[in-house]
Amino acid sequence: MSIARVSKTAIVVLVGMLLITLTMLPGCKKEEEQQASVSAETQIKEVASAAAEEIVQTTCPVMEGEIDKNIFVEYKGKKVYFCCPPCAEKFKENPEQYLAKLPQFKQ
Repeated sequence: MSIARVSKTAIVVLVGMLLITLTMLPGCKKEEEQQASVSAETQIKEVASAAAEEIVQTTCPVMEGEIDKNIFVEYKGKKVYFCCPPCAEKFKENPEQYLAKLPQFKQ
């Protein structure tokens, strides 16, 4: 009789553990999905932020010609590119005059 009781007890314990495990699994999965969702949102925000910072200037603000990436002035923490050195000098004289033409200063 004691073997039968142990077997019944073992079965009851196993069934109980199985039920507990099954009820916990959906919760774990939901938590993983939420973490994955938060991670995806974070990545999207980081990409959007990087894209916003990487606004590309393609024309000289002074003469509106094609820029030379080797000719630039740092203004308010951002690089401003020019087609030639004289344009860079002209910009330095009155930078505020040219800001409307610069995509990196439009917000």
